[in-house]
Amino acid sequence: MSEASPCLSCGACCSYFRVSFFWGECASSGGTVPDDLVEQINPTRVAMIGTDRKPARCCSLEGTVGEGTRCTIYEQRSSVCREFESSWSQGVQNVDCDAARAAFGLPPLQAPIEFELPISA
Repeated sequence: MSEASPCLSCGACCSYFRVSFFWGECASSGGTVPDDLVEQINPTRVAMIGTDRKPARCCSLEGTVGEGTRCTIYEQRSSVCREFESSWSQGVQNVDCDAARAAFGLPPLQAPIEFELPISA
């Protein structure tokens, strides 16, 4: 994640959604997510501790939502976390990102302003 990432001053998704994934992503099954940070939610899925109830907050989130946050297991995070992108990070709005931000009173992220160069005649 680059220093310019809006995620570093947000963290809303980690404090709004249930972060559930296949148990095979846990370290004891050959994955990367530390076993002691998950709880089983059914025979094949686990969730990050703190995200399976409302209000949610992932046990691996450090900092204050909307001010400054970081994932303490960033390199070991699950696929669901790796695949979640902030709005406009790939040129597309993510309504889930915007919904999580709204739940914390944060405005939606804005699409980058594209500058058009004048066409010379």
